[in-house]
Amino acid sequence: MNYRRMIQYVLMVLMALFLGAFLLLPVFTVVRTGCDLSLFKELLLSPVCREGLLNSLLVAVTTTAMVAVISLVLALLYDRFEFAGKEYCSLLMLLPMILPPFVGALGFQQILGHYGVVNTILVSCGMERVDFLGGQGKFFSVCLIEALHLFPIFYLNLITALGNIDPALDEAGANLGASRWQRFVRIRLPLLRSGFLAGGSIVLVWSFTELGTPLMFGYNRVMPVQVFNGLNELESNPLPYALVVVMLTVSALLYALMKYLLRTDGANSAVKGSMGSRGTQLHSWKRFLPTLVFLLVALASILPHLALIGAAFSVRWYNTVLPEHFTLEHFDNALSNPLVLPSIVNSLRYSALAMLIAVVLGVLAALMVSRWKLRGAWALDVLTMLPLAIPGLVIAFGYLGMTGRYAWARAMFDPVANPLWLLAIAYAVRRIPYVVRAVSSGLEQTPEELENAARNFGAGPVRTLVKVTLPLVAANLLVGALFAFSFSMLEVSDSLILAQKSIFYPITKALMELSQILGSGPASACAFGVWAMVFLALTLASAGILLGRKIGAIFKF
Repeated sequence: MNYRRMIQYVLMVLMALFLGAFLLLPVFTVVRTGCDLSLFKELLLSPVCREGLLNSLLVAVTTTAMVAVISLVLALLYDRFEFAGKEYCSLLMLLPMILPPFVGALGFQQILGHYGVVNTILVSCGMERVDFLGGQGKFFSVCLIEALHLFPIFYLNLITALGNIDPALDEAGANLGASRWQRFVRIRLPLLRSGFLAGGSIVLVWSFTELGTPLMFGYNRVMPVQVFNGLNELESNPLPYALVVVMLTVSALLYALMKYLLRTDGANSAVKGSMGSRGTQLHSWKRFLPTLVFLLVALASILPHLALIGAAFSVRWYNTVLPEHFTLEHFDNALSNPLVLPSIVNSLRYSALAMLIAVVLGVLAALMVSRWKLRGAWALDVLTMLPLAIPGLVIAFGYLGMTGRYAWARAMFDPVANPLWLLAIAYAVRRIPYVVRAVSSGLEQTPEELENAARNFGAGPVRTLVKVTLPLVAANLLVGALFAFSFSMLEVSDSLILAQKSIFYPITKALMELSQILGSGPASACAFGVWAMVFLALTLASAGILLGRKIGAIFKF
C-alpha cells in the first residue's frame, strides 16, 4: 500500500470514529438508558403514553398521505407538460421551506384561530365558528401545516425520479396499445418507487418525530412533546429515555415498512433516459392551467408565512379578514428584546462552525466513495446518510444523555456552561447528508479524466483536489454548504433541548420563548420570524438557481 493510499484510509477511519462518537454513541446512550423492561411496562400501562404514540403515528401517516397526493399531482404536471412559467415552478415549490413549521404555526393560528380569518369568513356567510385549534381540530391543523412544509421534499424526489425514466418505455407501451392510465399504472408508478421511498421516508419519519409544530399548537398528546416535557425530570425519572427508544424503534419500523412496500427489483428500477423526458406542449389558454395549479398550491403553502408577515406588521388583526392599521413597532420590540440580538449572534456562530464541519466531512466522504474507491467506503456512505433516518429528537436527546453519563463528554460539551461545540457538532451531523449528496452528484457528473490529466502533468493529490476537483464541483459544494448553514440557523430539536441558558439561546429557542410571553410576545415573535424567513428564502433561492431540479438529490437516502 502506497503512502497516499494509507493517508486515505487513515482519513476514513478518523471520519468513522467521529460519526461513531457523535452519531452512533448518542443513539446507543439513549437505547442503553431507555431499554428497561420495567420502563416499557410502565409505558404500555400508561394510557397517556399509548395515546401519544397512536397520535404521533396518525399524524405521520396523515401528513405523508397528504404530501404524497400533492407532490404526485405536481410532479406529473411538471414532467408531462410544457407550460407557461415552467422553469420557475420548482423554485416556487421551495417557498414553504423558508420557515420551520413551528414558526409558521404562529401565522397559522391567525388564520385558523377562533377569531381568525377562516372563522371570520364563515360568520360573514351565516355559518357557525369552527374550533380548528381545539380538540380534534389541533390534530388536523398540525397535519396540515406539516404537510404544507414538507411536500417540497417529496416533490423534488419525484421530479428527480421522473427525470430518470426513459421516455422510450412509455412510447413502447403506447405502441403496444396500452392506454394512458395503463401506462401510468404499469410503467411510471413502478419506476417512481425510488422517489416515493426517498421522499416518503423522510416525510414519514420527520412528521412522526416533529416537536416544534405540536408544541406551538399546544397539542401535547403526541410522543415528541411528551419527551420534551419530561426533560426536567431526567435525573429522577428515566421514562423519557424509554419514550425516545420507542420513537427510534417505531421510526426504524416505519422506514423498513415503507422500504418493503416500495421494494424494487432489477426490472422495476428506474433507467436514465438517453433522450431525456420531453413534455407535451400546451397551447392557447391551456398552457396556463398547470401554472395555475402550481400557483394555487404555492399560495396555500405560504399562507402561514403571509399570516406571519401580516401579524408582524399589524396593530390589530382580530375578527377581520385582513390586518388593520400597520406598524413597525413589533420589529422594534423584537430587536430590543434581550433575547433576540444575542440569539442571532449565537446562531451565526453555531451554524458557521457546523457548516465548516459538515463541508469538510461531506467532501471527504464524497471523495472516498466517488473517487478514491476505498474498500469499505460504502459503509461510510451509509453512515453519513443515517442522520436522515434517525429522528433529530433522538440525536439531541442522546447528546444530553452523553453529557450526563460520560465525564469526558460533560467536560468537553457541557450544555449549561457553553453549548457552542455541542450545538455545532449536533447541527453538523444532521446536515452532513446534504453536503455528501450534493458533492457526490457533482463528482458523478465530472469526468475523472480531467483529474488524471492533472496528475500526469505532475500535480500532487492535494493540488489536483484544490485546483481541479473542487472548482469543478464548486456549485454543488456551495449548495451543500448553503443548506448546512441555513437549516442549522433554524434547527428546532437540537436548539430546544441543548440550549439551556438564555445567553446561549439560538434563534429558534428565542422564538419559542418570545411566543410564550403574554401581551406583545407573539407579535414580536412573528416579527423576528420574518427576519428568519427572509434569510432562508435567499438561501434556498440561491440553491434552487444553482441546482435546479437536481436539488432533489440532496434529500435522497
